[in-house]
Amino acid sequence: MTVHWDWVLGNLGEIAAATLAHLELTLMAVGAGFALSLVLALGVYRWRRLYGPIAGIAGILYTIPSLALFAILVPFTGLSVLTAEIGLVSYTLLILVRGIVSGVDGVPRDAVEAATGMGYTGRQRLARVELPLAAPVIVASVRLATVSTIGLVMVTALIGEGGLGQLMLRGLNRGFPTMVYVGVGMSIILAVVLDLALVGLQRLLTPWARKPAT
Repeated sequence: MTVHWDWVLGNLGEIAAATLAHLELTLMAVGAGFALSLVLALGVYRWRRLYGPIAGIAGILYTIPSLALFAILVPFTGLSVLTAEIGLVSYTLLILVRGIVSGVDGVPRDAVEAATGMGYTGRQRLARVELPLAAPVIVASVRLATVSTIGLVMVTALIGEGGLGQLMLRGLNRGFPTMVYVGVGMSIILAVVLDLALVGLQRLLTPWARKPAT
């Protein structure tokens, strides 16, 4: 089937609005998920025995099918952005908590011992040494969570949200494949753009990791 470019050119405003809505849902979910995961990971850093229960609960949430999770939430929060975000944030937790904990655990012990020898407190060592050195692993987990969330946002079209998912759903209902192609294509472009942006962020956060020019 061919793409009707006349429809695409005539509906650039609608496509842009759907893409922006998709982006907003994604950024809110990943941002909230990262903030919550950081708090949970810091709890694990302080009390290691919490890691098992936290990872277990996050794993259970991750395994619940998205449609089933939204169906559970709708009676309580309705067909709303809140319902979409609760579901989307839930799916980021396992990825992000594991990423943050693994990143901090992977910091070389000699760097930790050197910071301790310099008189850093536990909090200073975490903020100035461990988290910065763990940044590559943490950002990698954020990249994974972001790309997966972009795909999951599509599903929220079934509860009245979805951004590009709404575009695809209308295309399927109307039997108009062009809308579906545009929705898929724009979601892929969005994923690539955000992934590249996060790679750039990682480079800014880890200047020591850049290879010198030869």
